[in-house]
Amino acid sequence: MASLFTRPLYRTAARPPLRTRSRPGAARVGIGGPVGSGKTALLEQIIPRLIRRGAQIGVITNDLATQEDAERVKRSGLIDPARVMAVETGLSPHAAIREDTTLNMRAATELETRFASLDLILIESSGDSLASTFSSDLVDYWLFVIDAAGGGDIPRKKGFGVLQADLLVINKADLAPYVRVDLAHMIREASQVRAGRPVLVTNCQTGGGVDAVVDNIAAETLLG
Repeated sequence: MASLFTRPLYRTAARPPLRTRSRPGAARVGIGGPVGSGKTALLEQIIPRLIRRGAQIGVITNDLATQEDAERVKRSGLIDPARVMAVETGLSPHAAIREDTTLNMRAATELETRFASLDLILIESSGDSLASTFSSDLVDYWLFVIDAAGGGDIPRKKGFGVLQADLLVINKADLAPYVRVDLAHMIREASQVRAGRPVLVTNCQTGGGVDAVVDNIAAETLLG
């Protein structure tokens, strides 16, 4: 399993890094995906790795009608709780990251006002379908999280999140044998439908593969 975390084929970006951005301030990275795919677990693995690289970061979490994910991150001890904000999206979680991003925009602006030295803001979407995508007005770069336990056929279904994300993450790699998923085949199909855009594999319980995700984010946002 470990070899799948480091195969270069699935770590090669299909486009150059984001050298310039028209909007000033911190770079914004979106983390989307279905309910239960492991978005918050991945976020908790990413945060300390970015901080160790010297990055000044803030976090915005989206939930339907609670602030549960934000409270979880605040309690984690991984980051100053003041750097974490919650957005309650209501009945349309995809709208808050794609169609009417006002709430997330306001939260990002508030974080930048509180912490002028922010390098990066991580925006976790509320759990949604395979069709959810981030507006380019909200984020500079975004990744989409699916999981092996959700089924090996997910890439073949060609949801917009799978197809359009800058990076696709297949999480819960350790569970593949228990749900009769051929993980290598799932990765090949994901790479095929994404036409060369990067695909990475993680196990967020152990941290397996997360360094490669952070490497990708750092390269694309020029964090070094």
